[in-house]
Amino acid sequence: MIIAMVAVLASLAVGLFGMVKGGEFNKKYGNKLMRMRVTLQGLALALFVLAVWAQNSE
Repeated sequence: MIIAMVAVLASLAVGLFGMVKGGEFNKKYGNKLMRMRVTLQGLALALFVLAVWAQNSE
């Protein structure tokens, strides 16, 4: 779960840096990075829910 959260932070940081800088990098990767961030957030949330569910099942 920590790895997924760090990956979300990294994709957000790179995406924001690309947006601020603009140019060709943003045109080529801006949408992909933001979609990857949303996907990784979903993964992190699913892992969190599974962890809470597993803890409550015991």
